[in-house]
Amino acid sequence: GVQLVESGGGSVKAGGSLRLSCLRSGFTWKTWCVSWMRQVPGQEREGVAMLSIAGHDTFYANPVKGRFTISQDDSGNVVYLQMSDLKVEDTAMYYCATYPLSKYPCREGLANPGHFDVWGQGTRVTVSS
Repeated sequence: GVQLVESGGGSVKAGGSLRLSCLRSGFTWKTWCVSWMRQVPGQEREGVAMLSIAGHDTFYANPVKGRFTISQDDSGNVVYLQMSDLKVEDTAMYYCATYPLSKYPCREGLANPGHFDVWGQGTRVTVSS
C-alpha cells in the first residue's frame, strides 16, 4: 500500500543542522504535493515546507524561511528537509505527508493539514539551548 517513512530526526544544539528524509513506497510522486509538517504536544500540526513534485515549486512557513530547504532526490523516491540554524522552538515531531495535486493546489497544503491523505509515522527533532 501507500506508505511514507521518515528518518533523520535527533537531538541537536541550537544553531545546528539536521536533514530529515521521507521515503515513499506504493505510489509515484509525479503529480503529488509533499509536505513536512510538525507538531508539538498539545498543539495542532503546522505546515513547515511544501514541494510540488511535478513543478518543483516550494513553499515555506514564515518561521523557517531561509533556514529550511525542501527538496527531492534524482530518483524521485525521497523528499528531504534540510534544517539549518535550528532554534529551540523548532523542537517537535516532524511528519511527512502528501496528497494528489488533482485534489488541491500545493500552495494550500501548508495551512490545511486536513488536505493530506497519507502521513508517515513521524521523526522527533529536539533542539536544546
